[in-house]
Amino acid sequence: MTKKGQPFTMGAWFLATRPKTLPAALAPVMVGTALAVADGRFSFYPAIAALAGALLLQIGVNLANDYFDYIKGIDTEERLGPMRVTQSGLISPTTVRRGMLLTFALVMLVGVYLIYVAGWPLLVVGVAAIASALAYSGGRFPLASAGLGDLFVFLFFGLVAVSGTYYVQALSLSTMVVVASVPVGFLITAIIVVNNLRDIDTDRAAGKLTLAVRLGRKWSCREYAMLVVGAYVFPLYYGLSEGGSRWILLPLLSLPAAVSLVAKIYRTSGPAMNALLARTALLALVFCFLFAMGLLM
Repeated sequence: MTKKGQPFTMGAWFLATRPKTLPAALAPVMVGTALAVADGRFSFYPAIAALAGALLLQIGVNLANDYFDYIKGIDTEERLGPMRVTQSGLISPTTVRRGMLLTFALVMLVGVYLIYVAGWPLLVVGVAAIASALAYSGGRFPLASAGLGDLFVFLFFGLVAVSGTYYVQALSLSTMVVVASVPVGFLITAIIVVNNLRDIDTDRAAGKLTLAVRLGRKWSCREYAMLVVGAYVFPLYYGLSEGGSRWILLPLLSLPAAVSLVAKIYRTSGPAMNALLARTALLALVFCFLFAMGLLM
């Protein structure tokens, strides 16, 4: 392993991207594109650009968290989560900061194309998304420390990601699209709940007042349960309603895994939460894949 002060490697950069979190970027784009296809509004290049922008934004957020949590003294040797490249010395803080800025520059480059395709609303969304990504851990009043991280993850990786993916292809929105983005947002937010539950003790000690720190362990577990169970309300409601397509019930195939995760969240703590986080991200990806297939059917 690379030691502190030694040259970094491509492996270290791969670690810095936190690949296990990338389903949070892929899943909503998949659903938004499926909605566009179902409505006969699919457009290949905007869809690919939306995917690239979402992945780059997620990587940018990961690098920003790595950098800002280190310089603020939040990441210490007591950290229970996966290795952070800045705190471990694999990559210097200055280099991570440059990588973060380069990533956000690439997001803006993708954004220029999407603004050309879909107009000024994408400019507003893009600026808000990058500002929120930087403000999640950075600045004098970080969103995460204000207990607002869960809300902004729900908004930008759920509602905005699904609706935005659809909009750049269809150049319009519908109530159905916005409502369909809610279960996606619930499951992506559940990922950050696990992350913050794992770090609840070290965050509290560092003064990082995430929503998990503010709610406490018991209510954070309840929040997780409500988010995961709540994600299944949409396919159940539309699948069983009069005139609704039974194909929309496909996400129910992942329900046993969801129930298992909800049961585990109440009796899991410490480093074991890392496996639970990975499984929650996988659940979000599988749910959204099945949801997308149901929409296409």
